[in-house]
Amino acid sequence: MPNVSVQEAISQALTEEMRRDPRVLIFGEGVATKRYDMVKEFGAQRVRNTPLAEGIIAGTAAGAAATGLRPVVDLLFSPFLCFAMEEIVNSAGKLRYISGGQFSFPMVAMALTGAGWGVGAQHNQNNEAWFVHSPGLKVVMPSTPADFKGLLKAAIRDENPVLFFTDIALAFESGEIPAGGEIVPLGKAAVRREGTDVTLISYAKTVHSCMKAAERLAEREISAQVIDLRTLKPLDEETILNAARKTGRIIVVHEASRMCGVGAEVASIVAEKAFASLKAPVKRLTGPDAPAPASFPLEQAFVPQPDAIVEAAVQLVEYGQTVAVRNLPDVAVAK
Repeated sequence: MPNVSVQEAISQALTEEMRRDPRVLIFGEGVATKRYDMVKEFGAQRVRNTPLAEGIIAGTAAGAAATGLRPVVDLLFSPFLCFAMEEIVNSAGKLRYISGGQFSFPMVAMALTGAGWGVGAQHNQNNEAWFVHSPGLKVVMPSTPADFKGLLKAAIRDENPVLFFTDIALAFESGEIPAGGEIVPLGKAAVRREGTDVTLISYAKTVHSCMKAAERLAEREISAQVIDLRTLKPLDEETILNAARKTGRIIVVHEASRMCGVGAEVASIVAEKAFASLKAPVKRLTGPDAPAPASFPLEQAFVPQPDAIVEAAVQLVEYGQTVAVRNLPDVAVAK
């Protein structure tokens, strides 16, 4: 399998889908400038630069989708989605339902998110939970080049509007991707590592932090399972619950702030449907409830790191052991 960057994986997905389906087009801020090879292949009608006007871009995409096209729009940084909430949330997300299914809105809105480039708070905010909470939208946030390609292809083919977030820190990370045009289905999490003592559930860049933490935990003879959600909506409840029942200890890790984040939903699902399997409380490791700093070292402090994940996992394992000892009859406790 070839080794490519996330950016190249995205380009491959776009190119292959545009070759496959003449209804697919891409436009947005700097699109034609950044993807001039696609302009040469598909022409200026299907690959277009736009003004810096996110509401107009998203509104045009919603209209194009309603007429039978399959637009992909690049809105650059995720905080800029604030300027397109009416068009994405109140129009594209609701009109299929309001029309009784007479219209579909197969559009993809792409945006960069998270720490990694030191672009400051107005360009860096993990706001994916806003869109998870919005009816009619799907939300994707991959962690590997193979998933960026496979999930983007699936998003383009979906009949609903999809928010497709690229974690800035992953943009130039490389990895293997299948040689063919493999589709990764929306709504299916990936088990990145098997384990029996504790489960680490994450998405985007913090999946890699969880993998590093799992390696360090193995050195302490703690077996950590790592789940990559990949799609935040629809959420793969089956994989989450299987993991909870397997290990009995859950840590949810993400860069977005704690309050009402995706981690809260995961914790709630586990508490409601797998409570009897839990050996310790569900724990969340998240970014702070604060604007993101522009300083690169401060950005790294903003994001949950492997050391913090290791510490949390050890605490959960020790919690279970402490409770078990506390509940034993006095005669069974070693003196």
